[in-house]
This record gives sequence, C-alpha cells and structure tokens, in this order.
Amino acid sequence: MIQHNLNLQTEWFQAIIHSIHDGVLVIDRDEIVRLINPEYTRITGVKPEMIIGKPLREVRPGAQLVETLKDGQTRVGIYRREGSTEYVVDMAPIHIDGQIIGAVSICKGLTEVHKLARELAKNKEKLLQLEKTVDSLYRAKYSFAQIVGADQGLKEVVHIAKKAADSHLPVLITGESGTGKELFAQAIHNASKRADRPFIPVNCAAIPASLLESELFGYEEGSFTNAKKGGKTGLFEIAHGGTIFLDEIAELPYDLQAKLLRVLQERSIRKVGEVREREIDVRVIAATNRDLQHLVEKNRFREDLYYRLHVLTIRIPSLRERRGDIPELVTAFLSASADRGQPAWTMEEEALHALKQYHWPGNIRELKNTVDYGVCMAESAEVRLHDLPDYIISAAREAPRILSHDARPTLREVVDDAERTWISETLAQFGNDLEDRKKAAQTLGISLATLYNKMKRYNLGGSHYSK
Repeated sequence: MIQHNLNLQTEWFQAIIHSIHDGVLVIDRDEIVRLINPEYTRITGVKPEMIIGKPLREVRPGAQLVETLKDGQTRVGIYRREGSTEYVVDMAPIHIDGQIIGAVSICKGLTEVHKLARELAKNKEKLLQLEKTVDSLYRAKYSFAQIVGADQGLKEVVHIAKKAADSHLPVLITGESGTGKELFAQAIHNASKRADRPFIPVNCAAIPASLLESELFGYEEGSFTNAKKGGKTGLFEIAHGGTIFLDEIAELPYDLQAKLLRVLQERSIRKVGEVREREIDVRVIAATNRDLQHLVEKNRFREDLYYRLHVLTIRIPSLRERRGDIPELVTAFLSASADRGQPAWTMEEEALHALKQYHWPGNIRELKNTVDYGVCMAESAEVRLHDLPDYIISAAREAPRILSHDARPTLREVVDDAERTWISETLAQFGNDLEDRKKAAQTLGISLATLYNKMKRYNLGGSHYSK
C-alpha cells in the first residue's frame, strides 16, 4: 500500500513536470541527471535516453548547473547556445532540511523570449498611446493671454488669478452664468506648476446625484448592482497631480459635500465599496453663480466646506459691468468666425452701439451667440444692426439717446438702466425656485409680484437664471 502511494505520488509529480511549458532539468547531489521534461527536449534537442542517469557534465560539458549545486547560488537569465538553438536558463539549488540535495534548471527558448519581448514592447506602445490620448482629452486649452479685456474691466481680476496660479490652495470662482468661469479655471491651471498634468472639468449639476459619487471617486468591482468588472477609476484619481474643476459646486448634494471636505483636508479618497483610502495630489478649483453664503444660511451648503473653499476667491464681473470690453470681444468673435482665406468680418458702429446698450443677462456666452447670429444673417462681410436678433434691436430702439455720442440719456433712462442692472445682479445671487424669488424680492425691498413685472419689463426671466 505504501509503495502504491509512493508510485502514485511519483506519477503525479512527473505529470506536473511534463505539463510545464518551460524546459526542466533536475540533477541530484552527485550531478546525475534525474529528470527532464518534453519541453526541455524541444528547446535543446537533448532526448531523455541521451542524458537521464548520466553525469550532467558528461553530456553537457559547459553546464553551469553543477556550479549552482556546489555554491548554492541562484542564477537567472543565463544565455546558452547549442548549435543553432538559443535559450536562457534560470538555475536554483534544491534544499531539504537545510541540505542541498540537488539543483534544477528552467529554460525558455529565445524565440519565445523574443516573442514575449515584442508583445511587451507592443503593449508599452499601446499604453503610451493611451496615455497620450488621455492627456489630450484632459488638457486645458485656455491661458491668460486669451482672456479678452484683461487690460480693461478684467485687469484686477486677471492679476488676482495669476497670483492664485502660483499657489496650491483651493480657488473659488464666482460670477453669473456665462462670464467665463471655466476659462479662468483653465488659465489658472495652465499658469501653475501643474500645467503638464490633467485638467478635469466636472459639471456638478449635469451628473445625476445618484451617480455623482461614483463618478468623482470611482468604485470597486461588485460594490453595487451593474458595477463594471474591475471597478471604475474616479475623476479625482484621473486628476492626480493636476487640477479638478468643480463647476456649479452649489449643486453638489449635501452628503457629498462632506466627502469633498475630507478630500480637501486629508488629501485622500476612498472608492465606493472600498475599505482603504488612497492618497491623491489634486488641486480643487470650484465655481458657482450662486450666493454660497446665502445657501449656508439656508442649510443647503456646508459651512465648513464653504470656508475651506473660500480661501482664494475670484469674482468675475458681469458683462454689463465692463461694457468697455464689448468692442474687443466682438472683434475676437468676428475673427474666430472668419473662414481661412476669407476677409475678416466687421461690425458697423450702429450695431456695436446696440450691443453696448444691451444689458446682457447671459453675459459673454450670450454676446458670442449674438455675434454668431449676426454673422449668419449678414449679407456681406459687415454685420449691421438689422442682422442682430430682434431683442437687441428692440433694446436699441427703446434707448436711442444712449446710442448717440452727442445726446445725453434722460433721467428716466438712467434710472431704468440702473434698476435693470440692480435687479439682474440680485437675481443672479439666488436660485430659480419660488422661495429664492421671494428672497430676491425681499432683498430688493419690493413685492414678489412687482419683481416678476420688472423681470418681464427688462427681459430678465427665462433660462438665463436656470440652474
């Protein structure tokens, strides 16, 4: 029975050795070859009857496995050549109870090694291409040089933003919708030491609350139903070494605000379903068109997160606060609209004055759309007043004296313009629901009905203030 078990174990051991796809040769303490497998024969051309039971050096005079048997040292990557056959060998002593009782060599043909090397090189090339693709996808495009109006209404703002770029601190950018908050965020990133690392923009209002946590922080495989095999890398992890831009930060769910606060404090993240935390190096730039202080008072934004973000704050003025920049902005938009090889677009003075008169609730984004519309409607390379949208033309007709260099506006026109501006700025501080409208009316000292009437009169309603 004992002999039977030993025979079974020997057959089992030999079957294992024979199934290995690397060449195997074993010698005992007397340098006698005890075992080779078929792969060894395939690689070296040496058959079992030629070597088994014989001293290794008798058959293979240059074999170094005998040296491994004597000194007990492991040898790796030894190059061998037998005729036209090339291969590499790894060697190691065999120990039992602290005694060397033999040695084993594992060999692999260089044809396979070269094949593996080619596969590795190919995979490295694919990885490099993938890294380049990812890098290009998450590359900030804009710099401070592309901010139009830097020498006029934005001079001080750009100065502060450049100072912020030299720091590692979080940045909070505030301003109405369409003022160019992401443009400033990209410029800050490109002027910082992180410019060669990813810039990851995230619109917190555009991602469903149920998915936002896994998008930001990633998840482990099997952490929830329909989770991808292998899990998912979060945007914070992708942004490692670079910048993550959290636009519409006021729309971040309250429970996620606590997790973001921890990221800012501990500089680490934890994936959904993961136990351990992993360190990250990410700079956070947040932006909002809402009054975060007001949201803190309404318990809709965490006070501790607000003060964590409210370190370097940059307020971008609305377009109506810097109307002097409109001609330069229009020139830039017209230049961008010109086809290559075609003459540059221009705009007549009357049309330009109409643009300067309008109150621009949609700010620069609305101005660009208006210029694009004018280019589309124009019959020649010059955009004229009648090529602009009707609401721009109507606004120009309502205030004809302001369009004239020589005429002075009436007191009524000055009051109306000031009232329109003040109401628009107040609306931008609050949300779009009924309670926020009531709060805006209270701040203005008028009734809700009066507020709605004035919004209608000054064309301040609609999607300009949507979340």
